[in-house]
Parts: sequence; structure tokens; C-alpha cells
Amino acid sequence: MHRLINIRILDDYKIQLFFENGYNSEVDFEPFFQKGFARELLNKENFNNVSIESAGGLSWENGFDFCPNFLYEIATKVVEHA
Repeated sequence: MHRLINIRILDDYKIQLFFENGYNSEVDFEPFFQKGFARELLNKENFNNVSIESAGGLSWENGFDFCPNFLYEIATKVVEHA
């Protein structure tokens, strides 16, 4: 498992993710917030209330979350496609 140990909120719905293995990457989360209750996170105040959950993923107050392995997968794909 690839657990998050730190995050840094950036502009335009981006978050820099820092994993326990030393890997870090900037991910744009806006595409994930286009449907359902995730749309609430297009409000900057709601988006900025993100935290690292006990399992090492991301979660928001409205219950929307990402598991750490999926976060690692999308973070590494960002680099592959850059």
C-alpha cells in the first residue's frame, strides 16, 4: 500500500501528494468532481477541507474519499503523461 504522509493544497483544485515511499506528485482533482455529491467540492472552501484519513488516503467532510493505492496510481500516471 502507498500511504500518504503529507499533502499541500495548490491552486485550481490541485493537491501535491507526498507518499511514505518518498514519491510525490501534483494531481488535478477537478475532473473527479463533476458528478453527484462530489460536485460540492468545486466550492473552494469545501475542497480545502481535505485531510489524510487513517488508512493513508484523502477524505473530505462530505464523505468523498480516495484510497491511497488509487491516489498513487493517478499520481504516477500524471508523470507518465507529462
